[in-house]
Amino acid sequence: MRWGYSRPDVRYRREDWNGPMPYAPTAQPVPGARLRPVVARTRPELARVLAEPAGTRAVVMTMGALHDGHAALIREARRRADQVVVTIYVNPLQFGPTEDLDRYPRSFDADLEVCAREGADVVFAPAVIHDPRPLVTLHAGPLGEILEGASRPGHFDGMLTVVATLLHLVRPDLAFFGRKDAQQLVCIRRMVADLAFPVTVVGVPTVREPDGLALSSRNTYLTTPQRAAALALSRALAAGVAAADGGTDATLAAARAVLAGETGVEVDYLALASPDNLGPVGAAGGPALLLVAARVGSTRLIDNIELTVAPAPGPGAGEP
Repeated sequence: MRWGYSRPDVRYRREDWNGPMPYAPTAQPVPGARLRPVVARTRPELARVLAEPAGTRAVVMTMGALHDGHAALIREARRRADQVVVTIYVNPLQFGPTEDLDRYPRSFDADLEVCAREGADVVFAPAVIHDPRPLVTLHAGPLGEILEGASRPGHFDGMLTVVATLLHLVRPDLAFFGRKDAQQLVCIRRMVADLAFPVTVVGVPTVREPDGLALSSRNTYLTTPQRAAALALSRALAAGVAAADGGTDATLAAARAVLAGETGVEVDYLALASPDNLGPVGAAGGPALLLVAARVGSTRLIDNIELTVAPAPGPGAGEP
């Protein structure tokens, strides 16, 4: 049963309901009206909107400034679930004191249009989630202290705290996250497993521009020359994949050479890691993630790609 079909005797346009609702809108729209998601701004409003039986419920968590990558998440959620909830919340707990919380792009009206176009049923867009700031938070453990966590201390603790809160508030069966934020996805999957959240986490492939640049809300910060320089990240990943038959050292060397050849790109890290726990990829090779983070101008970008690395050549390999 799809959410919102409980009152066939009454007909509403969804855009008429952006606050507390006595019951969900009907499945029969006003002729010519464009269906829009119900918007909830507070925890009680969300609870009232989600009170009706929904069938399979999915959540897509975002910080707004939605682009085609977010649209792909909503679209996949729509394909697999009866009810789709999109959350829009710029989470202050995952920003460091010198990061871009204040200037992070916010475009709620445009975001709502994306949600409507892709078929979201509910948008949860609170001004705050924790008021006051929570005293009890989650700790990502060793997974949150490497790669992104080494550069952004506390980032994954703040992310997991809000993700866990939203999972409790939305109570989804499925939660969709992009694979571009690979370390985030690994941390969320481990949290769900370790803390027994009754939800299935679904990773959705990275969406890229035609020239290979991974979509990111922070791409809007880039000038035209910086955007051209930023393409070195995806080129480096492609070079690593092409060299993967030579083992881990060859993979990293090929990617590193591309990054070194691009002025204006300051590399934070380039790493090969296990896709399950972000541990090192040994000489035996196997499935891996090639991850990169770099600063282009003042904008910090991340990207990654899945690949299979061949075993490292043994002594004397290649000799006649």
